Amino acid sequence: MNAHELDELDAPALEAKLREAKEELFNLRFQAATGQLESNGRLRVVKKDIARIYTVVRERELGIRTTPGTNEEAKA
Repeated sequence: MNAHELDELDAPALEAKLREAKEELFNLRFQAATGQLESNGRLRVVKKDIARIYTVVRERELGIRTTPGTNEEAKA
């Protein structure tokens, strides 16, 4: 998942992605604690995905990014 893919999602879809990523992170941490985790690299990837989602949400709040469906050119 990259920032360009996240740009195309609306707010409810971003919230759903965030919820899924947090659940996956919880499960991966649980597996790591019990010694069942096979891929430690996946932890890092999921953490970065969560950070990307938070960044997109915050940039939309600040007006740096536009939400899909609210085209600036259409308003002008």
